[in-house]
Amino acid sequence: MQFTTELIESIEEKFSGVLPGRAAQYRMAHAGRDYPMPDIRKAREAAVVILLYPNDKKETQLVLIQRMFHPKDRHSGQISLPGGKLETSDPSPKAAALRELEEELGVNSSDVTILGQLSDLHISVSNFLVYPFLGVTHQRPAFIPQPTEVHAIIETPLKIFLEKSMRQKKNLKLPNGMVLKNVPYFDIQGHTVWGATAMILNEFSELLTGEILSVGS
Repeated sequence: MQFTTELIESIEEKFSGVLPGRAAQYRMAHAGRDYPMPDIRKAREAAVVILLYPNDKKETQLVLIQRMFHPKDRHSGQISLPGGKLETSDPSPKAAALRELEEELGVNSSDVTILGQLSDLHISVSNFLVYPFLGVTHQRPAFIPQPTEVHAIIETPLKIFLEKSMRQKKNLKLPNGMVLKNVPYFDIQGHTVWGATAMILNEFSELLTGEILSVGS
């Protein structure tokens, strides 16, 4: 998928319509996840960014991160979108998303244009309400990973997330020893992208394609 002005304009235009919403998110959720969402009035807030940019072949890419391994982090080592919790100094979730993008990956927030906001998503295991944003920068950023937060940077073509064959299921063993059965995930360069990240990316994929995209569809 070539990175062009026309592509970016067409993506931005899609945010003026109705989002695919929670139905699209939950097509990549494991069976134990609550739906509809529980009472979230006491949830902490966070924001993440799907960042689009061109590679050296002018193909549209997005960036994921592998989180550092911390024994007290429930999401330790997982693949996620850049982002983090809202601070009291953040004037808005969008501002928090851009701040976290700069802190985690060294992407100057002034270089990023936010095209739209996807449906929020509650993560019950950590009690965060996550606000996902779509951002774009017109050249590949010179990524500078934050060494205490980012174990690895994973750059991948956007087109991969539009392919139904990339959606698979498997049993997933968690660090606490619990095994989740038949968990939907994206297989991205040998990495298992599941949970909230997969749910957010699936809504974005359905927004782009106008199709229902799910495992086995």
